[in-house]
Amino acid sequence: MIQQKIEDNIIIASIDNGKTNSITEKAVDTLSEIVQNLNENDDVKGLVITGAGKTFSSGFDLPMFLGFKDLDEVITFFRKTEEIYINLFTCKKPVVAALNGAAVAGGFITAMAADYRIVKNHPKIKLGMNEIKIGLGLSIVQTEIVRFGLNSDRTFRDVMYFGDMYDVQMAKEIGIVDEIAEEADLISRAKQVVCQWIDNPGRAFMLLKSSLRKPYEDRMRQRLRDEEWEPHFKIMFNPQTRALLEIGAKMQHPS
Repeated sequence: MIQQKIEDNIIIASIDNGKTNSITEKAVDTLSEIVQNLNENDDVKGLVITGAGKTFSSGFDLPMFLGFKDLDEVITFFRKTEEIYINLFTCKKPVVAALNGAAVAGGFITAMAADYRIVKNHPKIKLGMNEIKIGLGLSIVQTEIVRFGLNSDRTFRDVMYFGDMYDVQMAKEIGIVDEIAEEADLISRAKQVVCQWIDNPGRAFMLLKSSLRKPYEDRMRQRLRDEEWEPHFKIMFNPQTRALLEIGAKMQHPS
């Protein structure tokens, strides 16, 4: 689930699902409601996404993935989530990811959809995309969001093809995050960025963001119309991939 509160007219949304904060379908639905509220409510300045406890998010809930009975169920889920993540990516207001801990896979993608990323200064925090190591690719929208967030085809190549995890210093160096902050300052700094961007005459940020991201939204929607969905998701039923997903599911939800 995602817990919400409002501080200084800014929504603070915390991914909250056990120790690893995996992202369930309910969490995705809540994220959609938050973005709609942001876009429709002039009193709300922006959004800070963080995680409960010591983790930002370990990604989509793997037991949920293992529960899909066939390709149709997978595609139905991702048809919905693709639209929701486009809406997050194009949210009119500032969205800042305050990475309080590890951000992996779907957690990493969620952070990439934000306008700005600040990570807590801690030697054990790791950020990255390990999909290739368990036999998974990315969906159309996920690919475009991560590519945009990394701002470099070469960095996208290295992050995705090697599947490595990066500490906070390396993440800053290669452009995964914009800032490193101490734990006590993480949320306050994220809120400060939101206010710096939105509290200008005429809220010019909103026009600037739309101008920057609209071409990428158009590209995503064009690809969703033109490309086949099956190649992106049928690999989820590969026996080796499913075996690795089962291992990952136990790590997300240790007994």
